[in-house]
Parts: sequence; structure tokens; C-alpha cells
Amino acid sequence: MIQKAAAGNASEPRWFKSSYSDSSNPNDCVEVATAPDVVHVRDSKNLHGPRLALTPVAWAGFVAYAARR
Repeated sequence: MIQKAAAGNASEPRWFKSSYSDSSNPNDCVEVATAPDVVHVRDSKNLHGPRLALTPVAWAGFVAYAARR
């Protein structure tokens, strides 16, 4: 994962982008920010758009599912 520091706001989550993202278009990716009780997911092309908030268990289940595909 590649860490992308939040600009200007210390309360803003720290977003990460997969190192497997397409390097020809680095903004075409999903970003993730984790906290002890929630995993936030957003579209890197729309930083201020909607975000998903998942429990860590739900996120782990999704990652395991996606890894099998």
C-alpha cells in the first residue's frame, strides 16, 4: 500500500492506495483509510465524494473474497 498524507487537517484519515494500482493513471484507484473500528473506502478520482465505512470484519471478508478472484 502507498500512503497518501491528508492535506491540512489532522483529523482527516490517512489514505492508502494499493501498490498494484495502474501506474499509467495513478488517480484511477480505490483508496483505504483504517481506524480501529472502521475501514473507510473512497474513489481516488473523487476525494470529497462519498465514502464507504465498513467494519474491519466486513473489510477482511471482502479482501479475502477479492483475493480469490
